[in-house]
Amino acid sequence: MDDLFLDRRTFVSTGAAAAASLFLEYSPLEAQSVSDTRTEPQMVNIVLSVNGENRPIQVDTRMTLLDALRNKLLLTGSKKGCDQGQCGACTIHMDGERRLSCLTLTVAAQGHKITTIEGLAQHNGLHPMQQAFIDHDGFQCGYCTSGQIMSAVACVREGHAQSDEDIREYMSGNLCRCAAYPNIVAAIKQARTEMEKD
Repeated sequence: MDDLFLDRRTFVSTGAAAAASLFLEYSPLEAQSVSDTRTEPQMVNIVLSVNGENRPIQVDTRMTLLDALRNKLLLTGSKKGCDQGQCGACTIHMDGERRLSCLTLTVAAQGHKITTIEGLAQHNGLHPMQQAFIDHDGFQCGYCTSGQIMSAVACVREGHAQSDEDIREYMSGNLCRCAAYPNIVAAIKQARTEMEKD
């Protein structure tokens, strides 16, 4: 009679394995085996193209791009804020488009061109957006600044910097707790003019 009763953990794990088998075309026992092995870290060797350089690294397949940039490549300009894709402090460019590095797996970034705040300046000079943030005091405490600048550059490239309203809308994914919004909008408008000359 005792064999007829399952404890809660056995019931849930067996049910989950059976459900997974429907989608993955595994038998329940095979699905249980697959789910057991996925908890183990898997290290892979990959090459990332970051700021114009190929950087070979070994990473856990679960590691985010933000952690790889900061902890493996020592590029600490991208900040870890909320780590949930809500604050924008970790914004980088991937193939020229803004991307939240805290929500991007490192292995998914292989084969793409990554630009961080460290790679934005060229020819030993500041990018016009970096200079505009200085000119308009758009950084306040500075923690969100790298993400703000990366998003601001993308905002101009995307053609969403033609009005104050557009700038506020397309920068709304980057939060500034020091309330530098008016200064940031002014900086973007100044940099837009310089960027459009290029």
